[in-house]
Amino acid sequence: MPGMFIDVEVEASAAKDAEVARKLTEVCPVDIFAQADDGALRIVEDNLDECTLCDLCLEAAPKGSVKVVKLYE
Repeated sequence: MPGMFIDVEVEASAAKDAEVARKLTEVCPVDIFAQADDGALRIVEDNLDECTLCDLCLEAAPKGSVKVVKLYE
């Protein structure tokens, strides 16, 4: 379930890549990303609305594989 204001979409291939998951987990200043036990990416839904729109996740992931969606105007 997305946050009230922000949702983050990650392509399945990037979410399954342990190296991409590690990078996203490291760069996010508000801990939206975590790694599951199998190394895959896990989105911490409780933290979605903490997103600062810093774009660090967009820079860390393969181009176009992560989208930050504003759910407001």
